[in-house]
Amino acid sequence: MVLSYPLFAALLGMLIAQVVKIPIHFFATREFNWRLMFSTGGMPSSHTATIVALATAIGLTSGFSSNEFAISAVLSTIVMYDATGVRRQAGFHAEILNQLLADFNRLMEALKDPHPTNAESRKKLKELLGHKPVEVFFGMITGIIVGELTFYFYPFS
Repeated sequence: MVLSYPLFAALLGMLIAQVVKIPIHFFATREFNWRLMFSTGGMPSSHTATIVALATAIGLTSGFSSNEFAISAVLSTIVMYDATGVRRQAGFHAEILNQLLADFNRLMEALKDPHPTNAESRKKLKELLGHKPVEVFFGMITGIIVGELTFYFYPFS
């Protein structure tokens, strides 16, 4: 049994986008962080790369005027809008809430003990949720390239 080409392209787009985040982050910060492989946010957007690779693969196999491509193109637009809009704003909110929680914990410690230990009592909210528009753009480029290249190398049955 051979995995469908659009599904293969989408999964490969996601994998490549997640793996490439590690060296991009290293070159930008000189900090090596393997956890980026399994995290949201960052350059490029893996959600965008996944859905655009899927849409590209569907366009190449079913035709760019097909109903299947229209559905995948609309879903791609929603995912990209969500990545730069709602998810990015949720990340900003998490950042503010984390700061408020840290300030509250410091205040509580100061009221209990004049020599606070700076211990955080709650887990921080994830702040890197969404993407900057440039990260979504490069996710889109990654998805198109992956969709195109896999079309030429994928063993069709």
